[in-house]
Amino acid sequence: MDAATLTYDTLRFGEFEDFPETSDPVWILGKEYNALTEKDNILSDVASRLWFTYRKNFPPIGGTGPTSDTGWGCMLRCGQMILGEALMRRHLGRDWRWARSQKQREEYISILNAFIDKKDSYYSIHQIAQMGVGEGKPIGQWYGPNTVAQVLKKLAVFDTWSRLVVHVAMDNTVVIEEIKRLCMPWLDAAGACGESEGVGELNGCLEGACALTEEETALWKPLILLIPLRLGLSDINEAYIETLKQCFMLPQSLGVIGGKPNSAHYFIGFVGEELIYLDPHTTQPAVEPSEDGLVLDETYHCQHPPCRMHICELDPSIAAGFFCRTEDEFDDWCMRIRRVHLCEHCSFVTSLSHLSCNRGGLPMFELVDSQPSHMVSVDALNLTPDFSDSDRLERFFDSEDEEFEILSLREA
Repeated sequence: MDAATLTYDTLRFGEFEDFPETSDPVWILGKEYNALTEKDNILSDVASRLWFTYRKNFPPIGGTGPTSDTGWGCMLRCGQMILGEALMRRHLGRDWRWARSQKQREEYISILNAFIDKKDSYYSIHQIAQMGVGEGKPIGQWYGPNTVAQVLKKLAVFDTWSRLVVHVAMDNTVVIEEIKRLCMPWLDAAGACGESEGVGELNGCLEGACALTEEETALWKPLILLIPLRLGLSDINEAYIETLKQCFMLPQSLGVIGGKPNSAHYFIGFVGEELIYLDPHTTQPAVEPSEDGLVLDETYHCQHPPCRMHICELDPSIAAGFFCRTEDEFDDWCMRIRRVHLCEHCSFVTSLSHLSCNRGGLPMFELVDSQPSHMVSVDALNLTPDFSDSDRLERFFDSEDEEFEILSLREA
């Protein structure tokens, strides 16, 4: 194994620092807490997130491959955690809480089974590693945030239970029109029917040649929005720090995957100048579901104070995630992002107290209504779930994080 991929185990329960006694607000995935009066609530919230770590003694990946992901699977596990958080939002809601030894809801058991380390689980380490081969990553090689985002997008196609849209926003640009077309596929069908039969004939058209399935006519397919970014060269540019914090304050936040070079973490919030994260760098035995499908789930929840690191230690290559269950939630996210961007713009111009801009920063990405002329639509590739045309795919989805466009320090 390449020495650069070797890492460490961190599960030494006596070594974790207690949560700080501070008057600074604590933000965890869109929820604000007071560390002085709500510490138990903070720890309960953290413990309720799915915590995926290295595992050992699982069935060989690909039949003859590795039986442990120790040393190379940390970003894959972080990808599982951010996707797991989205599935929890989708099926259980943000306010759901886990408690040890309690009877769990069927939806929770189904979510957990989707990540069990075996080949036929939707989002297992086996599926992610093998799908990554199509992204130019041999099994056992370390992933970057962009690569794992692309792999999760492919795997979600086969999850007919959750019926999610996973959109990876490339070129630091989120295109509203493109996302609404993906989450409301009936819009395209309505347009096609309108062209052939007249707009007023939509209902009749749906009963005929343009008929859609119940899934396709849903008003909105829940959205996982992943935005791969590079916020500097070798270190994070401090101009993005306040903007990054704002991401954790949005109710749609799924957190951020990133970390340090060759050492990935799942960031779920911040307090002061420290990021709060779940660390996958501990090796636990693989878990087998019982005959009735139940899973011994205690090792899938972090039951000690979460890890923290200074935000300036963050590697600049990250992927931010957001979940919008409905169109209203997506519209609300767009409004909040535009408000943040306006606030950041004003901080360069003047101090406008009515906008609550005490400290400014630079936008990490653009939010636009329609696709800029210089961008190529993914839909134009007509990609299918098996993505067999790897040469064509590679031109648009470069798996090397070093190829991200460096966001410039220019004033708006």
